[in-house]
Amino acid sequence: MSSLNDISEFNPNRKKIFRMIIPCYPAFNIYSSVARKTTALGPIMIATVVSKIPGWEVEVIDENNYCWCGPQNAEGKPAHCLLQQSRAADVVGLYGGLTSTIPRLYEIASFYRKHGVINICGGQHFIEDNIREALNNNIDYVVVGEGEVTIRELFEALCTNKDVESIDGIAFRSDGNIIVTQQRKPIEDLSNLPLPDFSLLRYAKVSLYPVSWTRGCGMNCEFCTVKGKVRCGTVDYAFQQFTSIFERFNGKSFFIVDDLFGQKRELTIELCRRLKAYQELIGVRFFISVQIRLDKANDSELLSVMRDAGVKVVAIGFESPVSSELEAMDKRLNSKEMINLTNIFHRTGFRVHGMFIFGYPAKVDQKFTLSARERVKLFYSFIRKARIDTIQVVLPVPLPGTELTRRLEAAKRIFPKESIGWEYYDGNFPLFFPDEPLTAQDMYLSHKLLMTRFYRFRYFFAMILNIIIFPMIIFSIFNLRRGWNWWYRAWRNNLWRIVGWSIIRKWSACSKKDGFGEKLAFVEHQNRQ
Repeated sequence: MSSLNDISEFNPNRKKIFRMIIPCYPAFNIYSSVARKTTALGPIMIATVVSKIPGWEVEVIDENNYCWCGPQNAEGKPAHCLLQQSRAADVVGLYGGLTSTIPRLYEIASFYRKHGVINICGGQHFIEDNIREALNNNIDYVVVGEGEVTIRELFEALCTNKDVESIDGIAFRSDGNIIVTQQRKPIEDLSNLPLPDFSLLRYAKVSLYPVSWTRGCGMNCEFCTVKGKVRCGTVDYAFQQFTSIFERFNGKSFFIVDDLFGQKRELTIELCRRLKAYQELIGVRFFISVQIRLDKANDSELLSVMRDAGVKVVAIGFESPVSSELEAMDKRLNSKEMINLTNIFHRTGFRVHGMFIFGYPAKVDQKFTLSARERVKLFYSFIRKARIDTIQVVLPVPLPGTELTRRLEAAKRIFPKESIGWEYYDGNFPLFFPDEPLTAQDMYLSHKLLMTRFYRFRYFFAMILNIIIFPMIIFSIFNLRRGWNWWYRAWRNNLWRIVGWSIIRKWSACSKKDGFGEKLAFVEHQNRQ
C-alpha cells in the first residue's frame, strides 16, 4: 500500500501545484540551439492531462528552453529553490525521455525530495534495471510506458488515499520492496487525448512547435526504442493541433515528431489537403518538417500533397552508405538506390536533412574490415553525391531496452557506467568497444571530422557570392522560378553550414573542457590490461 499521505499531507481546501520539468542537457551540444526554439511534446501532454484534473494548477519548466527572465542559479540553470519559494510545487514530474539528461534528473529529484515534494518520473529511459535505479535516486513513482492515462489514475488515487497497486504501468517502493504493476496497454485511439496546451510552459519561447498524431513503428530497427503497431489519431485531431497553435500563439513553424510521416497513407493525404485549404483560406504559409522513409519518394501523389500543405524539410534516416553496416541494421536499400530516391525528393522541392550512424557494430556472423579513414571517405562521398542539404551524424547509442543494447551487453562491449556515464548517451560519444580495426578513439574523431568537413566557416564566402549573383537570377528572363529556387537553396544551405560550424566549434570546446578524451583513454587502457 502506498499513498500520497505517506509522503505529504495536503490541504484539500487549496489548489495543489504540479510542476513538470524537462531536465537540461549535461552540456552544450549540437542539439542545444534547436532546443531553445522548441520543447518536448511528451511532458506537455502529461501536463495538459493533469491541468484538467480538478484542484490542480500546472506549469512546465523546460530547462533547455529557459529565458533570461526566469530565476537562474550561478550556472545559468533554472533556480529551483527560487521557483519553489515563489510557487511551491506539491508534486513534480520529471521527463526521462533522453538518457543523457538522467544525471540532471536525479539532481533535481534530490532537491525536491529534501523539500518534501513527491517526485514522479517517466520516459523511455525507465525500463528494466533503470526503474530500480530511479527508485534509489529520490523518485517516488515511475510511470512505465505511455503516461497520459496512467498519470490521471495515479493522481486521482493519491489524492483520495486509494491503493495505487491496482494502477497499471507504474513502479514504486512499498515496505522496502519494489512493486512493478501490470503493463499498461498502449493507447489505441490517440484522438481521445487532449490537444497539447503550450500555454503551460513558463519562462520559455517556442517558435518551432512539435505535433504528433501517430505512435509506434513497424520498422523494428535494432537500435531504436520506438516499436509496435502503428496507432493513429483522427485527421481532425491532427488538424486541430496545427490550427490551435496558429490561432492561439501565431505559430507557423511545425515539426511532426512522429518517426515515419505517411505511415497511414490515405489519412496523411487527407490531412495535407485540409492543411492546404486552411492556409489558403486564412492567407498564411506554414513551414513544416517531417521524418519520413526514403522509399516514400516513389509515392508521387503523397509528395505532391505534402509540398502543397507546407512541408519544406524531410528528415531521412539514411543511417549509412556502407553496405555491411546497412545489413547489420537490417536495411534493404543500397547507396545507389538511396541517392536516386533522394534526388526525387529534391526535384519535388523538398530540402533533405540526412541522419547517419557512424561505426555501427557488426553482428556475430559478420566481419567488418574497413578502416576509419575508408568509412569517412564513403560517408562524405555519399553525402556529396546525394546533395544532402543538412546532415546529422551520430555514433551508435546502446539505449535502454533496445536489441542493440542487449547484443552489446551479451558480448560485454559496453563501457562501464562508472567510467562513461549516462550523460554521454546523446550520440556524440563512443559508448562501446567497436569492431576492429576501428577503435573508440577512431569513432570519436571520425564523427567530429565528418561534421566539421560538412559545416565549415568557408561557406561564409560562398554565401557572399550567392548575394552578389542574386541580381543575375532576379533579372533573368529564363525560368525565373527555377532560378530563384536554385539560388535560395544554395544561399540557405551555406547559411546553415556557417551556423553548424559555430555550433560544432562550441560543442568541441565544451567536450575538451569536460575531459571525455581522458575518460575514453582510461577505459581503453583498462580493456587492454
